[in-house]
Amino acid sequence: MAYRTLEEKINGIGNPSHMLQNSQTGPYVFPIAPQYTNWMEEVRAWQNGAVLLNQSYHMTDLYVRGPDAVRFLSHVGVNSFENFGRNKAKQIVCVNHDGYVIGDGIIFGLEDDEVLYVGRPPVANWMKFQAETGAFDVTTELDIRTLENPDKPRKLYRYEVQGPLALDILNEVNEGGPLTTRFFNMGEITVAGCVARTLSHGMGGAKGLELFGPYAEGKKVYERLLEVGEKYSMLRAGARAYSCAAMESGWIPSPLPAIYTGEAMRPYREWLPADGFEATCSVGGSFQPDNVEDFYLTPWDLDYGRVVKFDHDFIGREALEKMATQEHRSKVTLVWDKEDVLKIFAGLMGDFPGPKLMELPAGHYAAHPYDQVLLGDALVGLSTYPVYSANERAWISLAMVRGDLARQGTKLSILWGEADGGTKKPHVEHHMQMKVGAEVHPWPIHEAARREYRSQK
Repeated sequence: MAYRTLEEKINGIGNPSHMLQNSQTGPYVFPIAPQYTNWMEEVRAWQNGAVLLNQSYHMTDLYVRGPDAVRFLSHVGVNSFENFGRNKAKQIVCVNHDGYVIGDGIIFGLEDDEVLYVGRPPVANWMKFQAETGAFDVTTELDIRTLENPDKPRKLYRYEVQGPLALDILNEVNEGGPLTTRFFNMGEITVAGCVARTLSHGMGGAKGLELFGPYAEGKKVYERLLEVGEKYSMLRAGARAYSCAAMESGWIPSPLPAIYTGEAMRPYREWLPADGFEATCSVGGSFQPDNVEDFYLTPWDLDYGRVVKFDHDFIGREALEKMATQEHRSKVTLVWDKEDVLKIFAGLMGDFPGPKLMELPAGHYAAHPYDQVLLGDALVGLSTYPVYSANERAWISLAMVRGDLARQGTKLSILWGEADGGTKKPHVEHHMQMKVGAEVHPWPIHEAARREYRSQK
């Protein structure tokens, strides 16, 4: 049967949780070279030298234009957009009517009446739907990620230079005025005669800049960055290295959007296509509930409770006001037990079936990975996006655990692999489950990042 909408597909299959767990798609794709030198040195470069990341292709951009642009952001975002405008940037977090997270991303104030959302597709689609169906004087323009439209050039190039030597490189290439380096402030840079806009943030505790401009100018800017960067032994980060960045930075990039149930969300499901991201994305891991709502996360699960502001009306406000007084899980970094990880790799040379393969450096095999976190045999949390960190020399993941277990040094375990040999995802080999020990650590795991990332001036 040919489904037209997400709602039709869910009704036809019958269970959205099973639909997502058996989706035929794999993990989120970064459509650049897997590595330019070797992924391990590329990862180490953002902590020990300088690295250039090309972010031009894997994210979805949504432009919102009109006199109600900022008022619209306040309607869809749990965080406040008071005094937001040109050359301002901030994270936006969106929830459904029941207060569960749809996703987050970055909002750039291009002009006082024009903003740009950059991130994964769920928030862009949700915002576009709200703009089309709400009473706001705005228009939208969607610039979808390259994977979904490979023959159409992007409107913007987007690069990032990070690491302890990043500002040395950026100051040398800059042909304009002083760079704006205060955390999450926007500015300008001129490279090879091309004016680009910048956003200041960092990885590994060091300052860096994201820069973007018209796609047609991207090649010239990129070549100039490489030319100057060579003097500083700057490396380019490929897709394999980039897949580690979020976990080291302490960001869970893609919670499953809380859209698959509820009458209030039905019009949205009827608006979404049956072949779009939300209808085809995959869920993987040992957490395999029959009820898709068990995957839904609150802002506090992701440590976004601190940005929820009840000073404005927004979708989900009433539900979050009730949630605010409840007990919440805490976000932590889990460091996987070395000996248990070695058993996983030893299983590749043992009897079949062995433990679930852990690809290097990113062990997750679905767009939305959810593994059980256990205390003994009791479920006490969820683990997401296991990666090998070449900087920490360890396998790590970000997790949300029961609040009393979030102390550094707490010993827990992760159930690795799917039940009954694995789901019907074609990229999941037949395997057996096993427990992997894990120790609780803060996020971001790197001390310099925790100490300096949000206090950069």
